[in-house]
Amino acid sequence: MAVRKIVRIDEELCDGCGDCVPACAEGAIQIIDGKAKLVSDTFCDGLGVCLGECPQNAITIEEREAPEFDEAAVTQHLAKLRKDTQSASMIAASHPAKESAAPQCGCPGSAMQQLNPAANAAPPASQEVSQPVMPSQLGHWPIQLMLVPPQAPFLKNADLLICADCVPFTVPDFHYRYLTGRALVVGCPKLDDLQHYYDKLKSIYQEAAPRSITVLKMEVPCCDGIAQAAVQARNEVAPHIPVEVHTIGVRGGIVDRKTPCESAA
Repeated sequence: MAVRKIVRIDEELCDGCGDCVPACAEGAIQIIDGKAKLVSDTFCDGLGVCLGECPQNAITIEEREAPEFDEAAVTQHLAKLRKDTQSASMIAASHPAKESAAPQCGCPGSAMQQLNPAANAAPPASQEVSQPVMPSQLGHWPIQLMLVPPQAPFLKNADLLICADCVPFTVPDFHYRYLTGRALVVGCPKLDDLQHYYDKLKSIYQEAAPRSITVLKMEVPCCDGIAQAAVQARNEVAPHIPVEVHTIGVRGGIVDRKTPCESAA
């Protein structure tokens, strides 16, 4: 047992909508008797990706004594959930479930999708493959949020672009649409420490005083954390800085654009 961060669900506020369930890649939250419940402390990593999916604000993060997060137990738990939700016909089919397959109950952002890039996306045959189609608009290095120091000169009074690291792969003209003239930091809210993001962004806002903030995230639920960290940090230390949050579809294109107010979470 250790004192650590873990999800807390207020059952009086919970209406059982189930929006939080697919947001939890570990399967720690399930709807039981019409309410969301944490089925086991050992399945919860305390990351809090599910927070932004609750329309009733019934989910919070608390610090309390709890068993350590157990990744091996999560793997077994997800395998069991997958088997429980598979029909007998699927089990008997010629494509049996494999351990390496993405669990049906896991994060929607991990589900495999076959995309079909336009045929004319390839460079003309006469063009050297080694030559870029367009010149890069990247103006600095490093770009990883975990590595960029708040005192970096390229952040000072910049138009700051905070980008989930999958976004550039779905926006064909990313360099000219978003990167030109902006200072860039990238990260993965699913794989990295959101609390570190929050603390780092607060320091950047205070030290660099950016002119504006643009946040790019994917439409999958597990990507919401980077926007939450960026907006909440702005609200706390620099609410005067204008911010926009763009949600990018997995097939490209902006599916949503928001300008959070000072009180937005």
